[in-house]
Amino acid sequence: MSTHFVGESNIGSAPDYREFQNRNDEPRRLLRLNVYFDNPIPKKDGDYEDRGGFWAPVELWHREAEHWKTLYQKGMRVLVEGRTVRDEWEDADENERVTFKIEARRVGILPYRIESVALSAKAGGGQ
Repeated sequence: MSTHFVGESNIGSAPDYREFQNRNDEPRRLLRLNVYFDNPIPKKDGDYEDRGGFWAPVELWHREAEHWKTLYQKGMRVLVEGRTVRDEWEDADENERVTFKIEARRVGILPYRIESVALSAKAGGGQ
C-alpha cells in the first residue's frame, strides 16, 4: 500500500549512495536520504515551534544518483515528492518491525542557506 506524499524537510545526515547490478544492463543507482519533516507553527514572538515532525528515510532511484550524492548535504532544506511505502523488517533480535519510507520521484533543493549555484554546460552544445 502506498500514498502520494509531498513534504518540506531538512536532510539529517550525509546521503548514502549505493549501486546494484542489473544483469548486463547499467547498474541501478540509489540515493538514500535521512530527513526530518517538521511542522513549524509560528509563535507570537515571530519564531517557530515544531509540533509533530517526524524522521523518514527517503529513497531516490535515478541514474544520476552518484552525481547527486555530492549535491545534497546535511542540513539542506528540500522538497520531497513521491509515495509513502510500508516497510516491514526484522531487527537484530528477530522482532518484527514496521516503518514507512518515502520512494521519491523528485527531491528539490530549496534556497534556504544556499550561498551560490553553478550550472554545468548543457550537453550537446545547446542552451
